[in-house]
Amino acid sequence: MKKSSRRWRPTLRPRAGRTIPRELRADNVGRLARALPEGLRDPGFPLLLRRIDEAPILQANSVRVFFRGEEAFAAVKQAIDAAGREVLVESYILKDDRTGRDFLDTVGRAAERGVVVKVLADAWGSVTTSRAFWREMRRRGVEVRLFNPLFPHLAIQPYRDHRKILVVDRQVAFTGGMNIGDEYGSGRGSGAGPWRDTHARVDGPAAWELAVVFSEAWQRARGAALDLEALQPPAPGGASILVLDSRPGRGYDETSSVLAAIVTAARDRVWITNAYFAPRARAVRLLGEAAAHGVDVRLLLPGKTDVPLVRHAGHGHYAALLRSGVRIFEYGGPILHAKSLVADEHVSVVGSTNLDFRSFHFNAECNLVILDDATGRTLAEAFRDDLQHADEILPERWKRRPILHRYGDAIARSLGPLL
Repeated sequence: MKKSSRRWRPTLRPRAGRTIPRELRADNVGRLARALPEGLRDPGFPLLLRRIDEAPILQANSVRVFFRGEEAFAAVKQAIDAAGREVLVESYILKDDRTGRDFLDTVGRAAERGVVVKVLADAWGSVTTSRAFWREMRRRGVEVRLFNPLFPHLAIQPYRDHRKILVVDRQVAFTGGMNIGDEYGSGRGSGAGPWRDTHARVDGPAAWELAVVFSEAWQRARGAALDLEALQPPAPGGASILVLDSRPGRGYDETSSVLAAIVTAARDRVWITNAYFAPRARAVRLLGEAAAHGVDVRLLLPGKTDVPLVRHAGHGHYAALLRSGVRIFEYGGPILHAKSLVADEHVSVVGSTNLDFRSFHFNAECNLVILDDATGRTLAEAFRDDLQHADEILPERWKRRPILHRYGDAIARSLGPLL
């Protein structure tokens, strides 16, 4: 059979400045999603996602999910050591600690054997990283850029690059919630052991799409444009993936609508793990409506956090969520930093987006929307395991929390747009 001559151009979708059609906005898309006869497994659901985001859903991917930083970093190191021509790295935080030094040594070895290595770190997220660290990386042949340096561009300081992307030879990629630092994988960070996070490795066409996402941020940091070839649409099979990315001026409305479509199309369960939960009222309403339709909606949120004010802002929404039938659990282990969702053990989301104002207004973010039963089962099993280390917030107990806690929640909730 003759192969299709059609190619996917290396153009990010949705396009900048797009106005999303009214029926696809987060407030309205639920009508379309809920009407799908088979919910998330309906053939119309991927078509709905494509209408919302304008981006291809790429098939023929394999996915491996990591819940321990130690295992994720070992897989990253192995992939970089096997690189033949290119390594692209984009990270909100890249620390000058033992984990960061191990990473520097790994990419340095790759550059020294002739691999093109480009590293982009956010200037604010990596503010504690020494200049000597970046100098050493450059000395070893790595091209380094910092996103939005702190002093030359004061007017745009709220805009941060919160993505965590690594692409090897445009065929293998990693993304999720893990930055590059000891707290994510060595047990030397704050809290009792390494932070609980979720990261994913993708082999297949979605890695090419993540290289396109990286290229956008690299150019915005004044790096030279990458020479990105067009992609031949893959044959059917494997995991289907939508790369759901955003940055100021592009993709925020689409991200909201995709998440709303997943929640409203679900028939059995929606289980969400999120590190910084300070949602809009619309998100609270959508979760409550799903619970009212008989969907098992559960939130796994931090019991301890590195940003207490955001945790209190989330507390300000607990009463409304509990009244609507949403079950809330607070993780009792080390700091919870993961950002993931699993619905009906079929659609999964793994990425960098928090359910807070900053992720939907100021940050560049990147997520994978994965349509795959095996990945869905893996995320669901991990969620069940996490619940063994979590305390459920029960409505009667929540009503009895101390008065100072209530006032703190109310004040923090009112500050949500600033967090």
